[in-house]
Amino acid sequence: MKQLTVCLFALIASSTLAFRPAAAKPVASASAVPDLPKVVEPSFSKDTFNIVKYGAVADGQTLNTEAFRKAIEACSQKGGVVLVPRGLWLTGPIELKNNVNLHVKRGALVQFSNKLSDFKLIKTNWEGVDAVRNQSPISGYDLQNIAITGEGTFDGAGDAWRMVKKEKLSEGQWQKLVKSGGVLDAKGTTWYPTAQSLKGSTTSKPGILQPGKDVADFADIKDFLRPNMLSLQRCKKVLLEDFTIQNSPAWTIHPLLCEDITLRNVTARNPWYGQNTDALDLESCRNGIVDNCTFDVGDDGICIKSGRDEQGRKRGVPTENFIIRDTKVYHAHGGFVIGSEMSGGARNLYVSNCTFIGTDVGLRFKTARGRGGVVENIFVDGVDMTDIAGEAILFDMYYAAKDPVQVNGEAFSIPEIKAEPLGEGTPVFRNFRIKNVTCKGAATGILVRGLPEMNVKDIEIENAVLESKRGLVCQEGSGISFKNVALFSTETKPVLEVQNSQNITLDNIRYAAGADLLLRVTGDRSKAVKLVNTNTKSAKKDVEVGQKVAKKVVTISQR
Repeated sequence: MKQLTVCLFALIASSTLAFRPAAAKPVASASAVPDLPKVVEPSFSKDTFNIVKYGAVADGQTLNTEAFRKAIEACSQKGGVVLVPRGLWLTGPIELKNNVNLHVKRGALVQFSNKLSDFKLIKTNWEGVDAVRNQSPISGYDLQNIAITGEGTFDGAGDAWRMVKKEKLSEGQWQKLVKSGGVLDAKGTTWYPTAQSLKGSTTSKPGILQPGKDVADFADIKDFLRPNMLSLQRCKKVLLEDFTIQNSPAWTIHPLLCEDITLRNVTARNPWYGQNTDALDLESCRNGIVDNCTFDVGDDGICIKSGRDEQGRKRGVPTENFIIRDTKVYHAHGGFVIGSEMSGGARNLYVSNCTFIGTDVGLRFKTARGRGGVVENIFVDGVDMTDIAGEAILFDMYYAAKDPVQVNGEAFSIPEIKAEPLGEGTPVFRNFRIKNVTCKGAATGILVRGLPEMNVKDIEIENAVLESKRGLVCQEGSGISFKNVALFSTETKPVLEVQNSQNITLDNIRYAAGADLLLRVTGDRSKAVKLVNTNTKSAKKDVEVGQKVAKKVVTISQR
């Protein structure tokens, strides 16, 4: 059995970030060098079970579901490798079993059926809650010692399942899609592959398992209930290595309640218009490594989840103890993402040496009132980004709500947000350490948007160079430090916007020469805003405060 002892010092060179596995307090001594739990990889005997010997035919016409089932069953009894040779292998759903390494050779294409009737409805989980969906093309439940390896490709025939919005295609592409079949919604702006799929889109809470509901109750909207491509639930010792997985109906790789996960050299590809086609969703998992992967999808890239709202809080299992390193994310809604279904919490996550090219948001941390859950001890060291459509770095506790920050007009127009009582549904973001980040091109460099009743807390961003349209917007934050941060924004009225935030330190901030206004502070809850070691003379005006802000709230000093 192979074991990998994962040490922060070995994985994030030169980092001095501290680590305290279950800390609820701010991270302690910066000189501490931690050891993470061991990540245990599976091991297999050399016995090989070639799917051809079980009746598989690589003609792209023969449905090989039964051949895969027989080979996996035989392999599981002894342990070993199920071999998929070069060729085009059409199949229905594949179900993994204990002690099986499903190995797809280079040149092998496992093509999942585009006949939706080949997939049955099952009870499962969707976006953090109990639900009925179609079974996944690849799945495994309550397993140990499993792997998918090899340089072959899995294709999920996702276009047979997914709706498509007109706005995401060119006129020619849209007309071709409409002529191919399927149905349009009443407005004629969204295409659905079948009438059943369209019906599901107009159903309240489609697929959600509520009291008195069972699988049969969802038969009339079956086509709408798209499966995740690779679903692993309650599995231990999992290795996913070297393969390409593409064209997923929904989420691409979804481990749920799994332990000891190694994801190495995997490529996930989906069309950019594919809704809900996240590359990787680690949900309520513990102990793992994501290493040297490449993701290019239609939704979030690397995503951390732990259940939604009451069900997620009741489950109470955070995603924790993961290293994510040396990974590239191309088109995606977010490069590295936490939430918004994070009601069970997330902690002890380390991201290093990652590249995001053309994602909507770079580092994206999102939640909302009602979620609950604590996200803490998140460490990022070394992220490079280009062509980010939205925020390079985003902390957003208003996900899926109407945007409370007006992006047009003067920043004085940012509306005040009313506090709500604290409760189990109040989410918490705290203890983030982000360093060595560059971004060339974004709408906003940094956006911090907390709740008045629960600020985003204890954030450190150090050694960053961010080129963007807007610089910093910090709303309802506390204990936030920016050190050696360059915000080269084209909009400079102001460069730095702080509202209703406390204990904010802006240390050695660089910005474009000739800025109209460097710092604006508003809101009667703003306190202790420090502008330190920063050249204020390059701006036409250094500081402006709102009517409700006392002048002593802002201090300017040189060290």
